[in-house]
Amino acid sequence: MSPLLVVTVMVIYFAALITISVITSKGATTDTFFTANRQSPWYLVAFGMIGASLSGITFVSVPGNVGKTNFAYFQVVLGYIVGYAVIMTVLMPLYYRLNLVSIYTYLERRFDRWSYKTGAAFFLLSRTVGSSLRLCLSATVLQLFLFDAWNVPFYITVIITIFLIWIYTFKGGIKTIVWTDTFQTTFLVSSVIICVYLIADRLGMSLGEMTSTLFASDLSRVFYFDDINSTLYFPKQFFGGAFIAIAMTGLDQDLMQKNLTCRNLPEAQKNMFWLTASIVVVNLLFLTLGALLYLYSAARGIGLPQFSDELFPRLALGEFGLVAGIFFLLGIIASSYASADSALAALTTSFCIDFLDFKSKPEEVKRRQKNIVHVGFSVLFLIIILVFKELNERALIDAVLNVASYTYGPLLGLFAFGLLTNRRVADRWVPVVCLLAPALSYGISANSVAWFNGYKFSYEILVVNGLITMLGLYLISRKPEYGYRPI
Repeated sequence: MSPLLVVTVMVIYFAALITISVITSKGATTDTFFTANRQSPWYLVAFGMIGASLSGITFVSVPGNVGKTNFAYFQVVLGYIVGYAVIMTVLMPLYYRLNLVSIYTYLERRFDRWSYKTGAAFFLLSRTVGSSLRLCLSATVLQLFLFDAWNVPFYITVIITIFLIWIYTFKGGIKTIVWTDTFQTTFLVSSVIICVYLIADRLGMSLGEMTSTLFASDLSRVFYFDDINSTLYFPKQFFGGAFIAIAMTGLDQDLMQKNLTCRNLPEAQKNMFWLTASIVVVNLLFLTLGALLYLYSAARGIGLPQFSDELFPRLALGEFGLVAGIFFLLGIIASSYASADSALAALTTSFCIDFLDFKSKPEEVKRRQKNIVHVGFSVLFLIIILVFKELNERALIDAVLNVASYTYGPLLGLFAFGLLTNRRVADRWVPVVCLLAPALSYGISANSVAWFNGYKFSYEILVVNGLITMLGLYLISRKPEYGYRPI
């Protein structure tokens, strides 16, 4: 694909995003930026959240990983269904009843100030690092297929990448993102469907033949019950997936902020129901695409790359023709930007509401501070991306993505303790508990093979982290006074 074609596709794509931004941000205030005036159509939120829930890393890693773990990831996706059900029936009614803008305000009402600030700080840490790495992937793809040909340094590519996000989100915020994410999810889903069709067509398969070939292949194996020590063991994947959904969606300001822009609770629950169904279907599409990539490589005698994440980009841009190349480019941009733009707005919202106390300030002050924070997180994205690129360790990216199991564990423990008990905590000790819990969880995971007869932790380390947090909170808590009722 020529650099001229790449830049043409990008110009048209971002011109469309900026046009949407101009239309949706008319008359925007800081409240519009944070809540979209609670007027978002639920069906737009549901569809757009598909793109926000995924990322550029998902776009290339899930298909690439099929060669190693087959369809085992679908066990996690099935767990998501349980997690989303908890979000719909427990967390969302709580958020709407309390009329929250930042969901971490609940922690202040239930416990006190230190719990509130600790929960918000863990979200800021996890989302800043995770979103920076997702953007790093998008910038790397642009560098490879566009800016390298023009000898543009990588840091310039990153600046351009982040500036493009900033320019269409800085005014309308979450109101704009509800619409731009819908636009971007359309290209994300379309690119996967088109690539599946093109590969099947090149292999001479009809839809029925493709389905039967996949079922006959070992690549389509979903369930693993044979080895409890394996990280692919079904209960680990399933229950880990359930708690990942609760923690990384239900306790995440980024994704919950979109839900809280719906007109009322029933519409928000409708949005979550259809998001659940859509996520299952879309992830199944990603896995199907991965299996077809490996079947195509075997049929054509194409050697597999050393790193599985390179398989989809390599074939899409070198084997499947111009249409596949264009839609791969659109898909990687859409998946990266749909995740990163909402994260940037959510980080700005959380910092403004949770740390700058926006409620008591005049509109002009809020607008100025909001813009400064928005720029600040953009610059922080830039710094983190350049640091990780300089380290240039692929395994490090995987390791940092797994940090979510440790940074969301304290959030899981805090919310669970607040909802399941009526005990009062010694609030000043909450930050200590929430720092010790991930450290202890990491120690347990790192030594589990030696300590637990070969047992390896997978996603369930998130649950362990949450339980340790709850135990720590219990140790620093006391029974409530007579008549006390938690919110």
